[in-house]
Amino acid sequence: MALEIDLSDRVVLVTGGVRGVGAGISRVLLAAGATVVACARRPGDIPVEVDGRGIDFLPCDVRDAEAVGEMIAEIVRRHGRLDHAVNNAGGAPYALAQDASPKFHTKIIELNLLSALHVAQAAHAVISRQEEGGSIVNISSLSGHRPSPGTAAYGAAKAGVDSLTVSLAAEWAPKVRINSLIVGAVETELSALHYGDADGVAAVGRTIPMGRLARPEDVGNGVAFLLSPLAGYISGATLQIHGGGEPPAFLSVATATHPGDTAKT
Repeated sequence: MALEIDLSDRVVLVTGGVRGVGAGISRVLLAAGATVVACARRPGDIPVEVDGRGIDFLPCDVRDAEAVGEMIAEIVRRHGRLDHAVNNAGGAPYALAQDASPKFHTKIIELNLLSALHVAQAAHAVISRQEEGGSIVNISSLSGHRPSPGTAAYGAAKAGVDSLTVSLAAEWAPKVRINSLIVGAVETELSALHYGDADGVAAVGRTIPMGRLARPEDVGNGVAFLLSPLAGYISGATLQIHGGGEPPAFLSVATATHPGDTAKT
């Protein structure tokens, strides 16, 4: 029997849900029937919609705890409830740790770690009072689980997100489930800034076992699963969406140096 994810009676907040990975998440949830409220500091350049249904956009700087509280209250005023929240807002420009200012590092931690806590706290206050409860999904990154040169503060913040996830899952069960997605490289409209032109994106994709970068919808599918009743007993977990991960660099060097050899350890 086929199992389909139906979120048609659910209200979901997606932070940063108007562009890039966030837009992909919003589209998947719209396709599953959810009412999607997406927030960002400014609207996206391209409408986020599926089959004529679009997101409900609310401007919000999720680094500001007071603004987050006001946004959650507005969601309840508009829709009568909030069932799920997806902490997707985040990111960091490339900057070597030795060169970046303390203010820069503070802003990266605020955006990628503290914002998730602000949203989770405000969402929990609503979700925990509802009879059916609900869940929260934090978008984390491989950068929190391997060296992240050039984005050290970002990687540290994402490691913090995964720690936060397991702690809140223990505190808030059974009414509110909370999980994280550990996401690898994703192809978005900004990929060229990180990997060069289309050839550079393709070259990076070939280093991934699945042979390509993730698409935003791949992340959205993982989110939809974790929000659905299919994941009703999953909390405090991390789901890795990285196409098989990032094979260690020494393997490519060893293969180039000794082609045909099959080392066993």
